[in-house]
Amino acid sequence: MLALAALLVGGLGFVKFKQIETAVAKGASFQPPPEAVTTVIAKQETWPATLGVIGSAAAVQGVTVSADLPGTVANITFESGKWVKAGDVLVELDTRQERAQLAAMEAQRDLAKINFTRMEQLVKQGVLAQTEYDNALAQQKATEAQVGEIRATIARKTIHAPFSGVLGIRQANLGQYLAAGEAIVPLQSLDPIYVNFSVPQQDAGQARVGRTLRVTTNDLAGTVFTGRVTALDAVVNENTRNVQVQATLSNPGGKLRPGMFVEVAISTGADRSVISLPATAINYAPYGDSVYIVSDMQGKDGKTYRGVRQQFVKVDGSRGDQVAVVSGLKPGDEVVSSGVFKLRNGAAVQVNNKIQPANNPAPKPEDS
Repeated sequence: MLALAALLVGGLGFVKFKQIETAVAKGASFQPPPEAVTTVIAKQETWPATLGVIGSAAAVQGVTVSADLPGTVANITFESGKWVKAGDVLVELDTRQERAQLAAMEAQRDLAKINFTRMEQLVKQGVLAQTEYDNALAQQKATEAQVGEIRATIARKTIHAPFSGVLGIRQANLGQYLAAGEAIVPLQSLDPIYVNFSVPQQDAGQARVGRTLRVTTNDLAGTVFTGRVTALDAVVNENTRNVQVQATLSNPGGKLRPGMFVEVAISTGADRSVISLPATAINYAPYGDSVYIVSDMQGKDGKTYRGVRQQFVKVDGSRGDQVAVVSGLKPGDEVVSSGVFKLRNGAAVQVNNKIQPANNPAPKPEDS
């Protein structure tokens, strides 16, 4: 019985061993199913040499018009959002008290002038002392100065536009008492307009004064503004290591508004040859950007299959949906354009190009 039991256990163990050996052999030769991907053929293209950055619009002249002296608003002569010329009257404060003071002071001035004329004749006749004549002259000049001071106060209570531009929303009302310096209305000069942006310190030489640039914004699709770099900051920001740059461009119709987000493309020289790929084809990683190239590969069983090879590339710039590759690829390479996140070196793929990812150098999204 013991011998029979040992024979039975040994037979079962042998059978199980063969089953495990077969499973291991099948696992070693297992080939995962090919991944479905789309591809694009790498082509050489000529791109203009530009430096793309993000910036914001700023007014060449922009202030918040405020009251110079305290007073009550007696008249408002502007409407919010309207264009005004330099010198146009915006607000008049109540000056009744100052005008009454002016009338009284003008009367004192006239009296001082009459007294001075009379004493001038008496001095010439030798009847009046020179001291009294000097006092009369000083009194006349003092009253003249006081009259000028009151007139200046009245003029300062009439608030003018300091320059031509577009008004914002009115912040003062008729009959409101305004303290000195209290805001009345914003005023912005919109044409020309500044665009401020930052560039990395290593690219500051490409953004030197006089460089031409193009400015676009998603809010004005199809509209391109052109201008020139007019100033660079004298220091590099210690936190970002960027240099602040300012450009000036014409803004007909005031389409660009201060504070607007814009995209800036600075021309940096001659055109360059690149290989453009859809942005979805690039596998970005801290250790380097790469793409997957499709080619015929040989498996362990000696059979040929369509697989991918990871290729590290250098990316320099973008345009719409496209990314510029400057090294690592050659024209004619078949590059995976979507599905790169699920690939590995040597993985089998199945190409299906019925639906391709966006690859437009100037896309116009419907919801922009």
